[in-house]
Amino acid sequence: MHSDTDTPPLIALHGVHLRFGALRVLDGVSLAVAPGEFVSLLGPSGCGKSSVLRLVAGLADPAEGRVESPARLSGAGAGDDAATAFVFQEPTLMPWASVRDNVWLPLRLQGVSRADAAPRIEAVLARVGLADFAAARPSELSGGMKMRASIARALVTQPRVLLMDEPFAALDDLTRQRLNTDLLQWWARERMAALFVTHSIAEAVFLSQRVLVMAARPGRIVAEVAVPEPYPRGPAFRHAPAFAEACRAVAQALDTAAA
Repeated sequence: MHSDTDTPPLIALHGVHLRFGALRVLDGVSLAVAPGEFVSLLGPSGCGKSSVLRLVAGLADPAEGRVESPARLSGAGAGDDAATAFVFQEPTLMPWASVRDNVWLPLRLQGVSRADAAPRIEAVLARVGLADFAAARPSELSGGMKMRASIARALVTQPRVLLMDEPFAALDDLTRQRLNTDLLQWWARERMAALFVTHSIAEAVFLSQRVLVMAARPGRIVAEVAVPEPYPRGPAFRHAPAFAEACRAVAQALDTAAA
């Protein structure tokens, strides 16, 4: 799934600085994500990981530097918001609406009718294992199922960029590992560029081709760890020597960043 290295990046930050008032949030952050690449951001709380996602999504503007992404395209067409999907730590589902209508929401905002959207909605619900829960309300779902619904809502737009901000942090380990495995299958099928924020070393290594380690105050990237294990990756990868070695490298980078 790794894109050709000669392919221009789909996401790029060039010397980006971000400030909230007098607080320096990001200090000279540069990174690139190629089409179809899976990259994780890992670092302590407050290091600006979520701020990087917001910049890529066009929800914040840098004080200095340049951000390139489909959501920030300039010119007559402006940003291609439909090309970018954002999955937050909380599922942010509409409690009064069915799973089907929650997944329909981004298409509805694009002007797609319920009838026209129905085939895409049913297909993506089947893909995330929620075909039998299309009529359920969020209150009837487990935490893992709510997150599956949130991811389905992101996938239904067929995005080129998938941004995920600690989506599995509140889930138990078994559910989290299952969703990690499923997420890689969905990512491989859709061929998206994925930028994934997590606090979990194991999660970052399992999912990613590259792990970018950030230090805090101000936020900056201090290390990059490649994970060359080919896809598809199944649960057995978590017991492989290559997995343990990559986890050690990331942990050492985090220790250095915190020093």
